[in-house]
Amino acid sequence: MTNPANTPIDIKLRKQSRILELHYADGSHYELSCEYLRVHSPSAEVRGHGAGQEVLQTGKLKVSITEIQPVGNYALKLVFDDGHDSGLYDWNYLRELGENQQQNWDTYLQRLQDSGENRDPDLSIVKIMG
Repeated sequence: MTNPANTPIDIKLRKQSRILELHYADGSHYELSCEYLRVHSPSAEVRGHGAGQEVLQTGKLKVSITEIQPVGNYALKLVFDDGHDSGLYDWNYLRELGENQQQNWDTYLQRLQDSGENRDPDLSIVKIMG
């Protein structure tokens, strides 16, 4: 069930900076990058179908949101320019992404580093073993 306090009162997509702004009645507001939203998509494609089945998203540095579709009174469907359009971002999840943004982002960056992957789709990392 969605907590009414988690329902944004204003949502803005800043296309040039690729930021989704969420404003709340309690005065809080969050600026979430398209990349952050994409790599934390609630879709099964990203989250998997259970614990430990998450799929690390790489090369999403330049991803943008092309469309925002409201879903009832409880969620948004975000359409990304890389073709990803599954997963509903309900109000509780969006608020959680805002509140835990730094921790989530740090964890994501560490996962990228640990896997030898990166955020830039135009960059390949090659490790030379000697």
